[in-house]
Amino acid sequence: MTKRHVSLPPGGEEGIHAFIAEVDERLSGAEDTCDVVEDVLVDLMGDREAHERWQSGESVSPAERVRLQGYDPCNVTLESEYYAEVAAMDEGEFERTKYLQWLWRQFDATPLADNVEFALRFRRMLADHLFDEVGESCRFFRGITFTYGHNISVGDNCVVHDDVHLDDRGQLTIGDRVSVSDDAHVYSHDHDVVDQTEVKNYHTMIEDDVRVTYDSMVRAGVRLGENSVLAAKSIASRDVPAHHVAAGTPAKSVAVKDGWESVAEPLEDANVDRREERRIEYDLPGSLDAFDEFGRDRTPPDG
Repeated sequence: MTKRHVSLPPGGEEGIHAFIAEVDERLSGAEDTCDVVEDVLVDLMGDREAHERWQSGESVSPAERVRLQGYDPCNVTLESEYYAEVAAMDEGEFERTKYLQWLWRQFDATPLADNVEFALRFRRMLADHLFDEVGESCRFFRGITFTYGHNISVGDNCVVHDDVHLDDRGQLTIGDRVSVSDDAHVYSHDHDVVDQTEVKNYHTMIEDDVRVTYDSMVRAGVRLGENSVLAAKSIASRDVPAHHVAAGTPAKSVAVKDGWESVAEPLEDANVDRREERRIEYDLPGSLDAFDEFGRDRTPPDG
């Protein structure tokens, strides 16, 4: 056993349960998600009195107004909102997950995010509304970011540690009992080498019992086979077979876990690039007013 059970005193437990249950019920109901998120953030930030003054028409400073408006996710933009493919999503799909993402991010900016028992349960509840699928007993720690959220599927008993980025511009599937360590980055989109404005989306897969360790990176479209390990500060740009340990930049299979040799693929057959098998094609609407943020003219002379 690496952990022990910790419980809150009855009063603390009662308060946490009541708050999370109330937010969960409101997000599941017919209320506008924007209104729910604004309400929750105003109270979590302790700004109810100032917010009511502002709502009643009393004078507030420009700084106060910006702060109070920022609790409403309808008044903010996220980086992913600028991505061209958002224009092709089902109406309302991005808006809903944007609002929930804003609640997740702003909750992490409160002192309460350091109350581990409360924060893990609050994020797990939000994941139920935000992710495509999320299993039982998952733990999501502080500073986790995503592209959209609704293209992520997570199995049972997973743990995602501090400051992890889960990119779901394509599709991201995480199996059961997966551990993703601090500062890891998992991607599901990539940019063309010649034309960086050309984005390719992929289905990235992390299978059951995988460990993605500290400050490592999984490139878009990579499959980490069950029970495999990606070593610290490694970059997986090709598939890692089941039960293998991969390390380095780029990561290569360097060993098979002790005791798993009879069922694991031989080392000499590993390190195969199968990313294109998981490419996700998408169409952009013809009416899209797209632009190149870099304004470059880098056409190759030989192309």
